[in-house]
Amino acid sequence: MLIWRSVASNALTLFVVILIGLGVAVAMAQREWRSPGPLAEAVCLSVPRGATIQTVSEDLVAKGAVRSGMLLRIGAEYTDRAGKLKAGNFLIPPRASPDDIVGLVTSGGQSTCGSDINLRIGVADAAVQMRELDPASGEFTVVAEYPVADPAPAEVQTVLDAGFARTRVTVAEGVTSWRIADSLQKASFLGGDVAEVPDEGTLAPGSYEVTIGGDRDALLSQMAARQQEILTAAWAGRANGLPLKNAYEALILASIVEKETRIADERPVVASVFENRLNEGMRLQTDPTVIYGLTDGKGVLGRGLYRSELARPTPYNTYVIQGLPPTPIANPGQDSIEAVVRPADTEFLFFVADGTGGHVFSKTLAEHNQNVQKWRRIEQQQGTQQNQ
Repeated sequence: MLIWRSVASNALTLFVVILIGLGVAVAMAQREWRSPGPLAEAVCLSVPRGATIQTVSEDLVAKGAVRSGMLLRIGAEYTDRAGKLKAGNFLIPPRASPDDIVGLVTSGGQSTCGSDINLRIGVADAAVQMRELDPASGEFTVVAEYPVADPAPAEVQTVLDAGFARTRVTVAEGVTSWRIADSLQKASFLGGDVAEVPDEGTLAPGSYEVTIGGDRDALLSQMAARQQEILTAAWAGRANGLPLKNAYEALILASIVEKETRIADERPVVASVFENRLNEGMRLQTDPTVIYGLTDGKGVLGRGLYRSELARPTPYNTYVIQGLPPTPIANPGQDSIEAVVRPADTEFLFFVADGTGGHVFSKTLAEHNQNVQKWRRIEQQQGTQQNQ
């Protein structure tokens, strides 16, 4: 009997020791789960479609991001995230804990490293650029760049087929709606068709995150919604006494300001010139509107205007018509819209290029003519230098 009591006592002691050991092991595992990991420099982790927590944990161990793949798998299972992996490229920062890493690869969203594919739509053309991020330096390297109408190079198509690159569309300020719609239709990584070219001026320039195969019309609707939001807010905060009847007229004038200057500080001053001319009953006499009347916003003219074109009547020729043209002539950015609704307080009625990329402004026609002569001499000098 005493023997059995001794055995029972020893077994109970062993059971207690095991429980204590398990408790210590659990506590250590919990601490390891949330403690900074061994990674010294950021790395890019690729999670392909159909990947499992097993393969991901093995990759993380190989990259030196975690000490124990088993701990990461157990933690992911315990927190109910093992089956929620998202395909993509994920930047794992230095010293990230296993808990942090599981959060990164299961939270979704755009890829944060690896390939960045960007359709850049400019005034004259559109091109697709693919860059790769060096996770250690945080710097991008251009891998490929090609016109949007061309087939994607093999290295780009491979990334697109994998399906988890970061993809974007970036629209420059002053691009026409036709250019945007045409470029989106030619972009091979987007889906659906452009039903129709949106009204001029109604699309907000800027950068838009898209998904591979994302719908083109849905993206255009997003651009239109953003532009309407910008215009509504700007018009609500407009200055008093503007020679503009409504927000749409502000949009028209903003598109002209956008095409006349690329210098941010000049926009309120250029806007003041046009609004002063409207107040005085003077014609706007701005070349970009004449060009739009000739091209209908489809492509660029690519040359100077002829005298005959400046005299040719079109609804957009502000040398001939009084007041504003019937529609915007491009899609203006937010700065140009805000410049129009809150212009600088000036008495300027004229401006001309100054040879540095900016403009010189004047109050009288006599001053303006002198500035024009200076500009002509600068043009001649630049032409002579180019021909030497």
